[in-house]
Amino acid sequence: MNNGEQLLNRSMKSRHLLMLSLGGVIGTGLFLNVGYTINQAGPGGALIGYLFGGLILYMVMNCLGELAVYMPVTGSFQTYATRFISPSAGFSLGWMYFVGSAATAGVEFTAAGILMQHWFPSVPIWIWCAVFMVLLFVLNALTTKGFAEAEFWFASIKVIAVIAFIIIGGAAIFGLIPLADRPTPHFANLAPSGLFPAGISIIFVTMMNVIFSYQGSELVGIAAGETESPEKNIPRAIRTILFRIIVFYIASIIVLSAIFPSSELGLLESPFVTLMNLAGVPYAAGIMNFVILTAILSVGNSCLYASTRLLWSMSKEGMAPKLFGRLTKNKVPLNALIFTMLFSLLSLLTSVMEADAVFVLLMSIAGISVTISWMGICASQLMFRYRYVKAGGNAADLKFKTPFYPLIPVFCISFCVIILAFLAFDPTQRIGLLYGIGFFIACMIFYKVKLSKTNTVSSELEITEQESLDRQ
Repeated sequence: MNNGEQLLNRSMKSRHLLMLSLGGVIGTGLFLNVGYTINQAGPGGALIGYLFGGLILYMVMNCLGELAVYMPVTGSFQTYATRFISPSAGFSLGWMYFVGSAATAGVEFTAAGILMQHWFPSVPIWIWCAVFMVLLFVLNALTTKGFAEAEFWFASIKVIAVIAFIIIGGAAIFGLIPLADRPTPHFANLAPSGLFPAGISIIFVTMMNVIFSYQGSELVGIAAGETESPEKNIPRAIRTILFRIIVFYIASIIVLSAIFPSSELGLLESPFVTLMNLAGVPYAAGIMNFVILTAILSVGNSCLYASTRLLWSMSKEGMAPKLFGRLTKNKVPLNALIFTMLFSLLSLLTSVMEADAVFVLLMSIAGISVTISWMGICASQLMFRYRYVKAGGNAADLKFKTPFYPLIPVFCISFCVIILAFLAFDPTQRIGLLYGIGFFIACMIFYKVKLSKTNTVSSELEITEQESLDRQ
């Protein structure tokens, strides 16, 4: 360990941050979870759900952008909640997101193990989970620049593959590419009678699947402390959000819904692979499964990155053990990485439970934690802008501003509360909701009882943009 200045390097370039933000949401959520959502909510319910989720994400990212450009620090929204809401809120939000992000890594390992059944059906899924955990641990233990470069190329592969899928699927819909064993679909499966087979209310229940799919976009804020010229690169990454949502998620839902009846879209087999096989693409199953495997591991890699950096940031503020704040000579928080990997061991539950049950369980944990985290981001921006103006600042001077303040943060918080409330009516997700809220409250109580007297975090708006950059 390096006992010198324990600071992270600003080694991420513009292209790294752009592809990190783009690739952060292209993984299990798109390749496996979209089919599951269509199956549960129908084509119409999936489209509305992902569009509504995209609106929430857009609001969250605008709030995060204003904060991250003003104060580009590693750990981002946990630090913002600590400073602008309260230290106990920052402590609770940080640990909540950490658990959710580490659980998401477990989801990705589980999904990767499921996909490996295509090539090695006799090998237990949990063994592949363990193999991929070791692989990603080694990759994250390298330099930040090495991680960013790997993510850049992983994301590039994902983007090219999804664009190819949309083009081939669109051609198949209109009969330009014949599909084996079925007539040209056109848009017969999108008839009004089949848009909402389970009713409208199911949309709110499946919103947790949607939010899980969009999880990862907030990595832009977490990576701010290791990004070159954050005042330029962060806004540029945020502006790609609507584009990627419309092109990758909405277009994919339309293609899948037009070609497959919702009853055919399940969880354990990717509809992307099935479509490429029907279209007669040579070696489609193997190629597409490899692309999806790369995408899944990429998201798992990003989750490990986010969790370790957040844990490092909290250790610097006395909200996590100091040993997590130590860096290797390559400026990597190795102790934090090792601790994060322990949570990913949940994916090994596939050795004693059904893989799909483990997948849904971990997905629910991750979705609830990120929903609460998004609420924290918006509440932090709401308080930041209020106190910034109250202290004599002019909102026009901010290099990146959340539009329609305070409507956007207020609406976003309200929508997230509604989504969480609907989970109480779903027996499969109710227990996850209760545990999630209980964990958040327990964290707040623990901070107030054990840490509030020893931690004195300034709540005054005293850090300027240049000062925050200098501190990094």
